[in-house]
Amino acid sequence: SSVGFSAEQNRIRVEAAMEAIGALIKGSQQQLSAFTVSKTTALRVIKTGTFCRTVIWPILPPLMLYQYIREKDVDMFAIELLYHNSGSNEPQAFYNRSLPGVAKHWKVQSDLDFIRKAANPE
Repeated sequence: SSVGFSAEQNRIRVEAAMEAIGALIKGSQQQLSAFTVSKTTALRVIKTGTFCRTVIWPILPPLMLYQYIREKDVDMFAIELLYHNSGSNEPQAFYNRSLPGVAKHWKVQSDLDFIRKAANPE
């Protein structure tokens, strides 16, 4: 975009753009500054922060852990049920603990096998 402009004209254009961006940032910061809010708004923000820090954050991690354990139990029960109803004598086909990461799960094993066969046709 600097075609046809001298170096001095380009410098002036860049300075003008930077001044406009600076004014925009300064105006946004002044709108969000603590000096422009009323005392009731500041008090409301402080009370909300205190509530989150003392009530929400202490409850959230145990709740997330509970949900994770519960989902893991449901998934493992589904694998056990599938293994039981299949009549198979090979539990490693459904959940192979010797494989790393998520590859232990039968569906991931199946997907990886499918990808391996597609990538290496015989």
